Amino acid sequence: MFDKPGNASLAPGDFVRHPGRPDWGLGQIQSMIGHRITVNFENAGKLVIDGNVVELVPDDAGQAEQQQQ
Repeated sequence: MFDKPGNASLAPGDFVRHPGRPDWGLGQIQSMIGHRITVNFENAGKLVIDGNVVELVPDDAGQAEQQQQ
């Protein structure tokens, strides 16, 4: 399904970061349809990422941060 195998382990609700755009901040996956991953980033808003081009980085700290709020 994905050319970037790390994306296959992701699911809606997971927190991620874009490796090439740290300025976008923490993102939460909204949906995954085919190779398109819709992510809502704190500093860039909702964006569609091509999962065959970019391997998103899971951020477990984001999950803990969200639970504390």
